[in-house]
Amino acid sequence: MLKRDPGILETPQGYIAMKLLFSLVEIMSFFLFVAYVYCNSPAFRLRRMDALSRRDYLLLYLFFSAISIGGTYLSLPVNGALANTRAIGPVLAGLIGGPFLGGAVGLTGGLHRYFFGGFTALACGISTTAEGLVAGLVHLYFARRSTPERSLHPWTAMLAMIALESMQMGIVLLVARPLHDAWELVKVIAVPMIFANSAGAALFMSILRDRRNIYDRVGAASTARTLRIAERTLSLLAKGFGKEVAAELARIIQEETGVGAVAITDTEHVLAFVGMGADHHQPGAELAADCRRAITSGEIVFLDGVHEHYRCEHNPACPLGSLLVIPLQVDGDVIGTIKLLEPGRKRFLAINRSLGEGLADLLAGQLLRARFQEQKNLLTLAELKLARAQVNPHFLFNSLTTIQAILRRDPDRARGLLNQLSNFFRMNLKRNPELSTLEEELAHANSYVEIEKARFEERLRVEVDVDPSMLQVMLPTFTLQPLLENAIKHGIADKLEPGVARIHGYWQDQTARIDIEDDAGTYLEKRDQQRGGLGLSIVEKRIKNLLRGASGISISCVPNERTCVSIVIPCAEVRP
Repeated sequence: MLKRDPGILETPQGYIAMKLLFSLVEIMSFFLFVAYVYCNSPAFRLRRMDALSRRDYLLLYLFFSAISIGGTYLSLPVNGALANTRAIGPVLAGLIGGPFLGGAVGLTGGLHRYFFGGFTALACGISTTAEGLVAGLVHLYFARRSTPERSLHPWTAMLAMIALESMQMGIVLLVARPLHDAWELVKVIAVPMIFANSAGAALFMSILRDRRNIYDRVGAASTARTLRIAERTLSLLAKGFGKEVAAELARIIQEETGVGAVAITDTEHVLAFVGMGADHHQPGAELAADCRRAITSGEIVFLDGVHEHYRCEHNPACPLGSLLVIPLQVDGDVIGTIKLLEPGRKRFLAINRSLGEGLADLLAGQLLRARFQEQKNLLTLAELKLARAQVNPHFLFNSLTTIQAILRRDPDRARGLLNQLSNFFRMNLKRNPELSTLEEELAHANSYVEIEKARFEERLRVEVDVDPSMLQVMLPTFTLQPLLENAIKHGIADKLEPGVARIHGYWQDQTARIDIEDDAGTYLEKRDQQRGGLGLSIVEKRIKNLLRGASGISISCVPNERTCVSIVIPCAEVRP
């Protein structure tokens, strides 16, 4: 009668292996619980792998070292050695933080295992350190292939653990003595440890990655919400920080955040209130104590509704129970606050707190930008007035003297010149203070030229050659006339023979170019005397300020032949 060979489960080794597997799975369940608790704690630092600080690495080192050491303490004695889940700490640390973190955790867990004793102590100490280092090299491999996220994939953790636990069994056979005992140990623990640790590593990594993805999704949603608020408030805040702007701003913030109520205040009164409690929180009311505290200290005031409750000063039955007050700071000065409030039955979400803090910085930046733009506009107007003031007095005096002289011999021409003078000053007063079309600039310059021709008679000729398609190109108001005046006053006026000034407008390489040229060629001589320098300086500054990307003006001079002042306007703006 033939004897039936016993199955694996019916042998002593098979029974021990299965019992060992179930025990390791129980231990791994505990560590998965630890992973879940860790991912929901403030210490969780995998939200951005590329932004880990030294503090983050220290926390990860302490956490995974505790996992590795805990795996040794919870190990199961087998044939004078230990079966455990120690390797999960250094392997996951290496996959997450690279060879430095993996090696540090592996060395810590390996030294602890070595001093724990047993005939496999040295082999396990070496293998634990090696597992952390090799897992870190896997991290580097994916990072250099620009796919760092793959090192956080559960399948990567599982395959890495299978390979590294197999390596550990090999190191035990190579280092542990006597060899016979090492072989008997490996036959019993290899399959249970490889299976339990690889499955546990995959589940552990899945918990870490899923939690990180939740933070990423929440962060992306918060960022999208902030960008929508920024888009909707950008033009609004350009109008200033008054009651009408505050009311619209509060409405937008409540729509995007979904909080119970939003209030906007200045440093003395409530400017706007939208949402729950609007019946007794009225605009114009004096500031509550929480707002005054935020304004005085410049710090955020947060009443979470659990440990500290919001108490309405206007109505004891107010439904609001928690609030966040963020001071609005512009140039270091608090100009008001943003208040986000939630009802008493609803807990204030951390995401809304973070969003509110980010909104304060965003709105403060937009207010600062609006203030800067206002100052820039005032500076532009001041520069324009300075340029007009520079020209008008002496130009008016010279013009009236010329007209007075002509009036005696040619009254009709004198009348025409008075009309030109009137047009010139009328355009000075009524034109757009920032931008004009080239056509408007030419008309303004023409009035100036007609009067100057009366002064110089036959000694002055002005030629205009402008591409008709350029007439609607926009350029800073009061650009051509000062440059043409420089050409006449500091060039042609010093010549004994007749002179010619030219205005040439044309397209060059998809840019608008305007040349103002004279045939005197005296710019180099005049430069050291700083004659006409203020007009050129103002024109160039206004071109750079108002036409972004423009190169200002360039000047070329051939002595005693020609001086050319060029304006180049890349991506020329054209009035529709």
